[in-house]
Amino acid sequence: MTNNLKFYIDGAWVDPVTPRRFDVVNPATEEPVAQISLGSATDVDRAVKAARAAFPAYSHTSKEERISLLQHIIEVYKTRYDDIAKAISLEMGAPATLATKAQAATGLGHLNQMITVLKDYEFEKIEGRTLIVREPIGVCGFITPWNWPINQIMCKVAPALAAGCTMALKPSEIAPLNAIIFTEVLHAAGVPRGVFNLVNGDGPTVGQAIAAHPGVDLVSFTGSTRAGILVAKAAADTVKRVHQELGGKSANIVLRDADLKKAVSDGVKNCFRNSGQSCNAPTRMFVPAGLHDDAVVVARETAEAVKVGPPDAGDTVIGPVVSEAQFNKIQRLIETGVREGATLVTGGPGRPEGLSRGYYVRPTVFANVKPDMTIAREEIFGPVLSILPYETEKQVIELANDTVYGLAGYVQSGDLGHARRVAAELRAGQISLNGAPGDVAAPFGGYKQSGNGREWGKFGFEEFLEIKAVLGYRPS
Repeated sequence: MTNNLKFYIDGAWVDPVTPRRFDVVNPATEEPVAQISLGSATDVDRAVKAARAAFPAYSHTSKEERISLLQHIIEVYKTRYDDIAKAISLEMGAPATLATKAQAATGLGHLNQMITVLKDYEFEKIEGRTLIVREPIGVCGFITPWNWPINQIMCKVAPALAAGCTMALKPSEIAPLNAIIFTEVLHAAGVPRGVFNLVNGDGPTVGQAIAAHPGVDLVSFTGSTRAGILVAKAAADTVKRVHQELGGKSANIVLRDADLKKAVSDGVKNCFRNSGQSCNAPTRMFVPAGLHDDAVVVARETAEAVKVGPPDAGDTVIGPVVSEAQFNKIQRLIETGVREGATLVTGGPGRPEGLSRGYYVRPTVFANVKPDMTIAREEIFGPVLSILPYETEKQVIELANDTVYGLAGYVQSGDLGHARRVAAELRAGQISLNGAPGDVAAPFGGYKQSGNGREWGKFGFEEFLEIKAVLGYRPS
């Protein structure tokens, strides 16, 4: 890659104002695989000024012009699909199959969905004597994470482009290579100069500058709740719109009438997917107290069958976690679970057998977890599952909701109507019934400290629109 050390501003690859090199580390080997430059507030200012200059023209493009642009992006994205998947696997450790079939695939999913939304969307509607107009909000600042990198980039960039907004992106400095390739895709697809800008950097410098910049009308952040609070505070002085997709501690409720073996096995696999590094992972599994021991047997068998290994190995199910800092955090929380008295079913501290290098975590299951234990309350972001017994349905709903988070929830039942009734009581932004797959048309986002606003589909698209009322548009 030739653009690693440059930023993309106003339609061209440019040098940072003050170069500051940063190693991109392969978590499977702990060795640097590339270098990027970390930017500054001055670089952000250049990017925002370019976006502001481009906004008047781009915001007035027609719906048909923006659909055509998205179609061109899809065409070019497909030619770089394998490059994006390989970059994701290299920089954040996703197994090759996951990087190809899930991670890189989300990019196309969001692009296609935005075309579907845009084709039928009404930007103007007369209500009585008033014309209601939906207009692009303006310049958007995006701060995205490393765990599902192209997904989180695309579910911001695609609707912003569809809405007529211009933007500046700061991807995670831990996994920035896929973002650089994606930027090359946008350039090759003919995105007008200044509409999209890329500045690499860290959160305290570039992220903070984007959130606080007076030229940014909306800041959209995905990451931890702790960092999201800092973004919101930085944005407050300029009263910009703040959209956040933050942490989670999602409950997976296995009801008495569920197929226990299937529900528990699927729940373990879902929790461990992407090495547990998903904000909506079902990390708290609630099972009826009388079935707790049976559930533990299934969970142990499932977890011990999960193959941990190098991302490029054909039989690998989960690869390493993304960094040394993340590895150390997970180890501390596993040790805390043991110290606080949870039953360690399988896994535990340390690396899996045969893996002495790389940030590999043993797939871990705890049982007899109490609701006040640290592992039941803090987001671990690793392949660690907590099994909590419950006595009554009323109690399990209360326990599931007893968290500062509210991103996702999961309900397993042999009776769909029963699952629906329980889902109605859960305080979370997205509930999956009986293992239902994801849906790019469905809104994604959380209640409480899991954030505000929604991404994906029509709901995500509308985050990038302002509403104007033109009074007296028709005579009385």
